[in-house]
Amino acid sequence: MSLQSYSYLEESDGVVIEAKPFFVKEKSDLANNYYFFAYQINITNNTNTTLTLINRYWIIKDGKGHERKVYGDGVVGQRPRLTPGKSFRYTSFCPLNTPTGNMRGKFEMQDDEGEKSWVTIPLFFFRYSEEPDQPTIH
Repeated sequence: MSLQSYSYLEESDGVVIEAKPFFVKEKSDLANNYYFFAYQINITNNTNTTLTLINRYWIIKDGKGHERKVYGDGVVGQRPRLTPGKSFRYTSFCPLNTPTGNMRGKFEMQDDEGEKSWVTIPLFFFRYSEEPDQPTIH
């Protein structure tokens, strides 16, 4: 199985969000229920206006159903500005105390006239497995 198999897509208001989760074995401590997951997000602006990502809102759920919400400015310390047709990609992480979980959320975008809108980040899943085809980063 390839990382491509774990790609999740969502389009809203002309903005395409792609999420690719993966497991990072070297940063995990399975004996202590510490599962280090990471994810890559690709944001593509398919509108005809320039957009700036100003805020993020995440809902993170572990395998036991415990939920936490994260709201913050921009992503990875940036407020990426996307001209029409351009993309921005970043990688971040989400350690969990269970071998499964999921994330979903929204990005708040703002155009050059100050108009704001929220675009949907697809629901994507984390899953640790001992299977040899598990997408991992070493």
